[in-house]
Amino acid sequence: MIFKSKYPDIDIPTTGIYQFITSNPNKVPDDKVIFVDGITDKKLTFGEIKRNTKKFAAGLIDKLNFKRGEVLALISPNEVDFPVVLFGTIAAVNEFEYQFSDSNSSIIIVHPFCLSAVKEAAKNLKIPQSRILLFGDKEIDGFQPFNTSLISNNEKEEFKPIEYTFEEAKSTTAYLCYSSGTTGKQKGVETTHTNILSNMAQLLNFETIVDINSKLMGGSSTVILPKFDLSTFCRLIQDHKINYAHIVPPIVLLLVKSPIVKDYDLSSLQMVVSAAAPLSKELCKKFNESTKVSIKQGYGLTETSPIITIGNDNTVVHGELVPNMEAKLISPDGKGYNEPGELYVRGPNVMKGYLNNEERTKASFDKDGFYLTGDVVIVDEQENYFIVDRAKELIKYKGFQVAPAELEAILLNHPAISDAAVIGVEFEEKTTEYPVAYVTLQEGYKKTPQLATEIQEYVGERVAPHKRIRGGVHFIDKVPKSASGKILRKILRENAKIQFSKPQYQNLK
Repeated sequence: MIFKSKYPDIDIPTTGIYQFITSNPNKVPDDKVIFVDGITDKKLTFGEIKRNTKKFAAGLIDKLNFKRGEVLALISPNEVDFPVVLFGTIAAVNEFEYQFSDSNSSIIIVHPFCLSAVKEAAKNLKIPQSRILLFGDKEIDGFQPFNTSLISNNEKEEFKPIEYTFEEAKSTTAYLCYSSGTTGKQKGVETTHTNILSNMAQLLNFETIVDINSKLMGGSSTVILPKFDLSTFCRLIQDHKINYAHIVPPIVLLLVKSPIVKDYDLSSLQMVVSAAAPLSKELCKKFNESTKVSIKQGYGLTETSPIITIGNDNTVVHGELVPNMEAKLISPDGKGYNEPGELYVRGPNVMKGYLNNEERTKASFDKDGFYLTGDVVIVDEQENYFIVDRAKELIKYKGFQVAPAELEAILLNHPAISDAAVIGVEFEEKTTEYPVAYVTLQEGYKKTPQLATEIQEYVGERVAPHKRIRGGVHFIDKVPKSASGKILRKILRENAKIQFSKPQYQNLK
């Protein structure tokens, strides 16, 4: 059964990214501040971004002889000058590559935080030091800031950015982002100019500000935080009167459970969008009750540029398919509504393919051109999409499938638990998997067998028998997560192999 977005198809932009985002349809004045560094208070206006990106592009070409077919890698946490490098590269050439180790990058721009690791990798790849530039304003160990090297002494404000025909925009890779690698080796995802602009246009239907591109188009001011810290995050909302924030589920959890939040005035905040991992209905409700702030869940993948569904109502965890997209669910029983199935999608925002991996690219699309997301979802009669979990993460208990995200949501409701992760562990004699919970505790609670049993029973009272945490509840200091907030289950599985090889774990029931 194929589902089509309930929204009418929209026109897709026919130009390149740089031309589109600087076309300024909203008449943003040049002195409007677009990006603010939340730590240093450094600001970039719309006019400065346009000027600096052109100077940067000219500097790449004139000083570093950067040409079409070459690759620039960008290694950095959130950084106020990030858009200058990003859009300056787009203005200069037709490919932007992110992971230089896989893409054979010839130029690297790196944040000082990452410099030591980059130096070693660059040495192995024989990339000269002169082609490694830094974010910031300081020289470090002979490495020069890109600002002084390519912008400050460059007067070429009239540099003419590359332009694209519609056919070129559809086929030319603009960004090469790498998948998070939570279940295996990272893959370089090639997204074209048209992929990115399609998703921007699709999201305008929801009146939401989603990414770095749309912030420039809309002229909204954005405060950038290089590294998450709850107190700093709350202070910036308070001081800058921020009304819209993008966060991930672990931050939602902190805003609900941490006493620090009460020390700040967050009354300016009107809406948050949570993405990167499933957000439970229970946590969504608690967030709204404790903060009085509306929350939406966005869902997508790097391969879909990125958004597939997003909530269109306040305080919901479901999403609606964005315009110009089709979807279908693949499940053993072939049912449509209200039954879980793996989500396949087709639309103008779906990637070009995986870099240097034609076999993997072909395997990721079916014969009709639908991309296999690897995520299990449920669609109701109103065509709302509810994310269940990753297909690879589902626990196979006898003839049943158990979603870790469902059990984690229940665990997080327990007053003793500050964070939780669930994986499946196979027991050879049982020839099946048991759900196993790893939890971190709130302050004031002790790691005792009695508490572990209490938590195990707490979940058991709230789920069907096949979903019980038969592998037990185990205490850990911290749940391993990626920078985007996804649980790194492969680390837990590796540790579990050692833990559950011990004799005491072989007779669980």
